[in-house]
Amino acid sequence: MRRPWLIGLIAFGVAAIVLANTFFIVDQRQQAVVVNLGEPVRVINTPGAPDPGLKVKLPFAESVVVLDKRNQAVEAAQEEVISSDQQRLVVDAFMRYRISDPLAFYRTLINEATARDRLEPLINSSLRQVLGGASAADIISRQRSALMEKALDDIRARAAAAHLGIEVVDLRIKRANLPAANAGAVYQRMTSSLQQRAAQIRAEGEASRREIVANADKQVTITLAKANEQASAVRGAGDAQAAQLYAAAYGKDPRFAAFYRTMRAYQDALAQKGTTLVLSPDNDFLKYFRQGPRAR
Repeated sequence: MRRPWLIGLIAFGVAAIVLANTFFIVDQRQQAVVVNLGEPVRVINTPGAPDPGLKVKLPFAESVVVLDKRNQAVEAAQEEVISSDQQRLVVDAFMRYRISDPLAFYRTLINEATARDRLEPLINSSLRQVLGGASAADIISRQRSALMEKALDDIRARAAAAHLGIEVVDLRIKRANLPAANAGAVYQRMTSSLQQRAAQIRAEGEASRREIVANADKQVTITLAKANEQASAVRGAGDAQAAQLYAAAYGKDPRFAAFYRTMRAYQDALAQKGTTLVLSPDNDFLKYFRQGPRAR
């Protein structure tokens, strides 16, 4: 009675082991490389041909290496970079990649852990090459985006040449700082440089201001000169016309002309308050006071 039960139990265990080594499930976020005696033979659920679900392999002869289809992050260790102006910078960067060719990835890197160990020195090498040709100011602020694009192109070319089976999605610098020993001196030089630039800008602005003021004064002087010239011409024309009218009036009535000139002389002499004239009663200047408009 005990032998059939034991045989059935052993058969069930063997069947369970065989089934466990035959069937496997591939998640939609994963891709699987089937390896037959150490040699990859096929890939399931690749990026270009999605096919997740329950799958079958040869039991015991084939094994499955599961790889992630999603973007993977690689945090590079801090690297000291010397810029083109001989400044030392401590750079902390990271890279994101995805597995685009699982077979090539398995043959060169095997798994994600090995990939991180292989890609970290690749990141540092690319950063040293690209950032070494830029100044510290460009790395810290001015041209960081352009430098990162250049480094991204470089590391993509390196990954393609090494047939790593990955697609580099992005490469970024999280932090680029000066070493603590050099920070004070560098900040002081940067401050001095900015102060010199500010002084130069102020001097250029002052020169522009003086030029603008000088041009404005010149235009004012020219405008006033033209206005005075025109006013003098108008006054001269008016005086000439008045002289002609006076001459014509004098020719028509000399007595009226003499009377008008004398009235103008009275106006000019007596216009100011407190004017005192000491004259004899028979003075010709006062003849119109004595005799009226008919005086001769």
